[in-house]
Amino acid sequence: MWISFFKLRLFCCLLAVLMVVVLVISVAQVEYLDHETVSATFIDSSGQFVSSQVTGISRNPYCGYEHQTLSSRERMEEDSLLAALQWQVPDVGPVPFLKSTDPSSSYFVILNSAAFFKVGSQLEVLVHVQDFQRKPKKYGGDYLQARIHSPKLQAGAVGRVVDYQNGFYKVFFTLLWPGKVKVSISLVHPMEGIRVLQHLQEEKPHRVYFKSLFRSGRISETTECNVCLPGSLPLCNFTDLYTGEPWFCFKPKKLPCSSRINHFKGGYLKGLLTAAENAFFQSGVNIKMPINSSGPDWVTVIPRRIKETNDLELSQGSGTFPSGYYYKDQWRPRKFKMRQFNDPDNITECLQRKVVYLFGDSTIRQWFEYLTTFVPDLVEFNLGSPKNVGPFLAVDQKHNILLKYRCHGPPIRFTTVFSNELHYVANELNGIVGGKNTVVAIAIWSHFSTFPLEVYIRRLRNIRRAVVQLLDRSPKTIVVIRTANAQELGPEVSLFNSDWYNFQLDTILRKMFSGVGVYLVDAWEMTLAHYLPHKLHPDEVIVKNQLDMFLSFVCPLET
Repeated sequence: MWISFFKLRLFCCLLAVLMVVVLVISVAQVEYLDHETVSATFIDSSGQFVSSQVTGISRNPYCGYEHQTLSSRERMEEDSLLAALQWQVPDVGPVPFLKSTDPSSSYFVILNSAAFFKVGSQLEVLVHVQDFQRKPKKYGGDYLQARIHSPKLQAGAVGRVVDYQNGFYKVFFTLLWPGKVKVSISLVHPMEGIRVLQHLQEEKPHRVYFKSLFRSGRISETTECNVCLPGSLPLCNFTDLYTGEPWFCFKPKKLPCSSRINHFKGGYLKGLLTAAENAFFQSGVNIKMPINSSGPDWVTVIPRRIKETNDLELSQGSGTFPSGYYYKDQWRPRKFKMRQFNDPDNITECLQRKVVYLFGDSTIRQWFEYLTTFVPDLVEFNLGSPKNVGPFLAVDQKHNILLKYRCHGPPIRFTTVFSNELHYVANELNGIVGGKNTVVAIAIWSHFSTFPLEVYIRRLRNIRRAVVQLLDRSPKTIVVIRTANAQELGPEVSLFNSDWYNFQLDTILRKMFSGVGVYLVDAWEMTLAHYLPHKLHPDEVIVKNQLDMFLSFVCPLET
């Protein structure tokens, strides 16, 4: 009897174990079918089909910018871009603050100030940098910005800086208007600060962190998200299946990954620098500080004769630098005649029967805001979208104009974006039919400044592929790219959104879209050349000039 009872107990135990095993397998299958785990064949950024088990609950964080499948041409392009952006920072070991670049003791000299200048002539300026002990520096690597300007004429243009790696820099300007022209040189960051920024870019891309809210019923959890997450905690994989753009969140403890409802900026990491490194980022000392002239800081320029002016205009090639200049507060591109859209009716006439798509960050959202404010017939339709986030829509029914704005996909530092509104620009472009009445404008740069450059290159590669496909199927579509722009900098902002970071992004964007068949609004030069202080969101007069240039591409002057 006891033997039979023992056998019965053994059988029940085995049955219970079997039921537990079956239950675990069933739960695993459900989890497998949930959004957090996707087994699929997707198109990688290389455009090749890659069979991959994309697992949301992963013990090994996947950094998309380190594990890309690139074609030989894409690899060659990326290597070429990274090589071109190698900043010449000398290997001089640790440098104390007193031996770092001091803008107040540095100076510049106009080399040919006694020469006879005409409009179109070249002006050369030599900059010599010194440290805080007023000793000449023997190496380069500083980041300088330079411009010429005539305040009374509201005129300005940028210069090209050449680093001779010995403490001397030469700046080349093209004199583009007559009158008294003043030279201004600024130290944005000393070389010693650039080294710190390089280290942050390569080693701490997570210094801006993001979060998502997960909710199901009364249960809600918030976890951190990013392109790449450190550690070995389980992850939710939100990598886009069409573009291969990576995005991950730490998996909630109680909720499935499919319960994500939004995305928002978590914040900025603090305490990134040592006390010695902090000394290289001081407002009023070595961030965007002027370098004075040791002699005259201005020259007088006389007009050219009419024939010489025509010859000058004809000689300007595709590589024209600078691309334009301000005169009487109006931007004048050097390669084509830009129209002035000073009346709302001019804009309405230009955009009549057109659909205009604006994709990107808040700097192109400014275009939407300007147009809907300046053109009374263009009425914004309330979609109930969060303020400053979108998507936004405006309609002019009388003239059949449709204007749309949508932000780009993560990383994006907006307050709160609903998960179902996180759309990648490349995917949006693939859904556009295109044609002569379709206009697309894209600005994507500011939210990528904290990441390794490979992240930005990958994003632009996907967008460029979609643009090429759009122009192939609808060649008459107008596609305009707005470049990056300079902004105000302080000790903290410099670590996340320095002009030095954005200068790199701007260079990559120009190179990658060269020869693609798109138009470029040079916001970089348009902010540097203007007399107003630099801002992430430029003042209205600059935005107005950007829109005039954009609309001139859409509705060019008939010649």
